[in-house]
Amino acid sequence: MASPMRSLFTNPARYLQSFRLFLANSTEHQCMQEFMERQLPAVIASIGNGKSTINILSVGGGAGEIDLLILSKLQARYPGTTINNDVIEPSADQIFKYKERVAETTNLENVKFTWHEETAYEYESRMNAEKKSKKWDLIHMIQMLYYVKDVPATIQYFHGLLEAQAKLLIILVSGSSGWETLWKKFGSSFPLDDLCSYVSSADIKKILDSARMKYQLHELPSYMDITSCFIEGNEDGELLLDFLTETCEFSKTAPPELKRQVMEELRKPEYSEERDGKVLFNNNLSVIVIEP
Repeated sequence: MASPMRSLFTNPARYLQSFRLFLANSTEHQCMQEFMERQLPAVIASIGNGKSTINILSVGGGAGEIDLLILSKLQARYPGTTINNDVIEPSADQIFKYKERVAETTNLENVKFTWHEETAYEYESRMNAEKKSKKWDLIHMIQMLYYVKDVPATIQYFHGLLEAQAKLLIILVSGSSGWETLWKKFGSSFPLDDLCSYVSSADIKKILDSARMKYQLHELPSYMDITSCFIEGNEDGELLLDFLTETCEFSKTAPPELKRQVMEELRKPEYSEERDGKVLFNNNLSVIVIEP
């Protein structure tokens, strides 16, 4: 009999709800913000040298929260320089939120925003069709490589658009995270649709090494409080379980044995640590900075 389990992506509203809860219960954005504050200035130190205009491409820019942080660091490093910030983002809802955020932010006079409501693949196809290959001083892909069909080809394409001093910045879950362990063990049991693939920094490193690309890797410690997942019938816990397994209503639709195994595993030290009565899932991220 076919399992009643379905991918969380088949229910966009529930996906968004669970994603927002994930952000509220994790240090995801905080650890990225810390990286942007402390380490990004060194990464971008020479990308705009001698240029009157700096071109940035944000691939999968989402609602723009991290993008605006990156822009503020660029403005601090290159005061007064014109910045063209192009954003590729397939979700109209996210673009709307991004535009709202820009409207509420001061000091963006020298930044010109262009939004492209399309996927990375659609952008690439359109550029190829128009025979355009604009070069960029910084390209960043933050938590988006899970949503591309062909990860090596996507990296290769955007890497080819880098200027001589430019950088390609990738952020995604670390190969040392609980996500990697969870996917390796249960990935084949979850109803993954073709919208999403399980990819971590361990996979990206292999791709870059085989393509002989030069890069630096930074690990960002992060956790997600999943204590509520172990409270039977807790609504937040059920949404977080959906996010972890990428399954819509996991606790109601998963076969009992699978649910039992997942709940048991999530408490193990390979996934989480227990601290002050809380279960903290290892949400570590990796930042990969690739040279031209």
